[in-house]
Amino acid sequence: MPKKLVIKVTAGADAAERCSQAFTVAAVAVASGVEVSLWLTGESAWFALPGRAAEFELPHSAPLPDLIDSILTGGGITLCTQCAARRDITEKDVLEGVRIAGAQVFVQEAMADGTQALVY
Repeated sequence: MPKKLVIKVTAGADAAERCSQAFTVAAVAVASGVEVSLWLTGESAWFALPGRAAEFELPHSAPLPDLIDSILTGGGITLCTQCAARRDITEKDVLEGVRIAGAQVFVQEAMADGTQALVY
């Protein structure tokens, strides 16, 4: 089993099932003891803001705020630099524990030995 899992979620409420799957897999991996780095890109960028995850609804899925809390407890969440800029989101706007970083950092994480990358 890889020592680290890097997950990039590109969907938000616009593709709710795909979005929920990414957060669910990340939370389950954290609960399983896997080091997780979840990247918010595209429409998922909005979930870096306080209160936005509470607005997300998908029947028969875990509440997004709970998944985010689980991921932040045992892993990391990163908001894409360009995605943040396009939405006028700054570091002072995001949830505590969420960082903003760019493609260079994503590639570095994804290419590290013992890492598996997934894109949703």
